[in-house]
Amino acid sequence: MSLQLEQVARLPDAAVWPHGQGQQQALMLLLLALTAVVLLYHATFWSMLELWSRSQTFAHGFLIVPISCWLAWRQRARLAALAPQPSRQGLLMLGALGLAWLLADAANVPVVEQYAATAMLPACVLAILGWPAVRLLAFPLAYLFLAVPFGEVFLDPLIDFTAAFTVTALQWTGVPVFRDGSHFSLPSGNWSVVEACSGLRYLIAALALGALFAHVNFHSTRRRLAVMAAALLVPILANGVRAYLIVMLGHLSNMRLAVGVDHLIYGWLFFGLVALLLFWLAARWRELPLVRAVPPAQPVRQIAGAASPRAAVRASVACLLLAALWPALALASHRDDSATLPAIVLALPDPPAWRRLPAAPIWQAPSAGAPARFAATYAGLDGNGAPVGLQLHWYARQARDAELLTHLSAPYGARWTPLAQRMQHVNLDGGSLGVRESVLAYGGERLLVWRVYRQGGIVTARPVLVKLLLAQAKLLGRRQDGADIIVFAAYDELAPPPRAHLQAFLQAALPVIEQRLQELPHGP
Repeated sequence: MSLQLEQVARLPDAAVWPHGQGQQQALMLLLLALTAVVLLYHATFWSMLELWSRSQTFAHGFLIVPISCWLAWRQRARLAALAPQPSRQGLLMLGALGLAWLLADAANVPVVEQYAATAMLPACVLAILGWPAVRLLAFPLAYLFLAVPFGEVFLDPLIDFTAAFTVTALQWTGVPVFRDGSHFSLPSGNWSVVEACSGLRYLIAALALGALFAHVNFHSTRRRLAVMAAALLVPILANGVRAYLIVMLGHLSNMRLAVGVDHLIYGWLFFGLVALLLFWLAARWRELPLVRAVPPAQPVRQIAGAASPRAAVRASVACLLLAALWPALALASHRDDSATLPAIVLALPDPPAWRRLPAAPIWQAPSAGAPARFAATYAGLDGNGAPVGLQLHWYARQARDAELLTHLSAPYGARWTPLAQRMQHVNLDGGSLGVRESVLAYGGERLLVWRVYRQGGIVTARPVLVKLLLAQAKLLGRRQDGADIIVFAAYDELAPPPRAHLQAFLQAALPVIEQRLQELPHGP
C-alpha cells in the first residue's frame, strides 16, 4: 500500500486530479476570477449600468446579463464533464485587454473601457478552463458584448437614411416636399428626423432579439446568419416606412395626429408588429435541436491534454494579478487630476494682415467643462471677404466630461442646424492640414466652420490621434493640455462657401495661437 502511494506521488502533474473534484475546483476558481474582474473594474461596469438606466436605446442591457447566465446554465452538465485545460493564450489576451483598458481610461474613451472589461470575462474562461469550455460557452460569452452601450456612431447615417427614405416615399406618392438636411417641409407643416427617429433603438433591440432567437431555434450556421442579417436590415427599412407613415398621417390630418406623444406610441406599435412578423416567419424554418449526449464525467488523467489542479490554481492566480495590475497603473496616472491651476485669461495678438473687430462672434460653439476661452471676430486689412470668427478653448488638464472630445447633446447650439460634415485638407506653408468642416444653417444663412485640435504639440483633426496623444501624456506624466481651435465665416446659401478666406486667416492665425499656447502654464 505504501509503495502504491509513493508511485502516485511521483506521477507527472497532469495525472493527479481526483475524480469529479477537478472540474468543480476549476469552476470555483473561475467564479472567483470573474468576481474579481467585476470588482476591480466596478467603475467601468457601473458606467454601463448608468447608461442602461437613463437611455431607452440601451435599456436592453438589463436583460443581456441574465440571459447570458441562463444560456451558460443550460450547458452546466456538459461543462462539468470537460477536463480543465488552462491556456496561456487566455493570459496573453487578458494582458492585452488590460492594456487596452488602461489606454482607454487615460484617454477617456468609455466605450473602449467597457468592451475591454467585458472581454476580460471570456479571457478568464480561456485562461482557467481552456478552449473546450470557450467553444461550449461561445454564444453566452459573445452575447455579453451586446450589453455594452454602443451604436451612437451610427446615428448620423441612420438619420440621413430615414430622411432620404421618407422624402423619396413622399415624392413617389405625389406629396410636394423640400428637404434641407434632416429637415423637410410639406404644405401642411415642417418635420425633422431627430435622434429618437433614427431607428437606432429599434435596430439594437432587434439585433439582441434576433441573435437570441437564432441561437435557440437554429443550429445551422447559414440559417443563423440569415436571421441575424434580417434582424439588422428589416428594422432599418421598417423605420423608414414608419417615418413615412407618421408624416403622411400628420399631413392628411392637417397636423392633428402623430405630432405629439402619439408619434412615439405609433412608432413602438409599428416596430412591435414588424418584429412579431419577422420572428413568426423565421420560426417557420426553425430546426429541431440536435440531440447531444452528455458524456459521463471521467478522471481527468484519462483525457488527453488534461492539466493538473496546480495548473488551474496558477492560471487563476495569474488572472487575478493581471486584472489587478491595470487599475493600479490607472490610479497612478490620475495622481495629478485633483491639482488646481491658476485661472488663465486667454489673450491673443492680432494675426498679421488681420485686425480685431469690436463686434462679438455671431456663433458660440458649446464646450464641455470650464476651459479657458477666447472668442473674437477679425477682418482682413485689405477689406476683402466677410469677417472671420475665431474661438479657442484651452484645457489645462482633461478629465471625463471636461475635455476636447466630449459628446454634447447639442454640439452646435440650439440655433444652428448642421447640414453637412466632412474632412477638408487645407494647404498651408507648413504643408497640408486636415480640418473638420461643418456647414451650419439658420434660415437662409450659412456658416462654414473649420475645427482642429492641438494635443501634445500636434495640430490635427483626427479624434483617434487626439485620444492616443492624451493617453500617452497621462501615462508618461507629460503635459496633457489641449486646445480646440475653431474658425468660421458666414455666407448666403446661394453663395459659394468662403474656404479661401478661412484658409488665409488660418494661415496667419495658427503661428500666433501656437506661440501663445506654449507660454501657458500646465502644472507639474
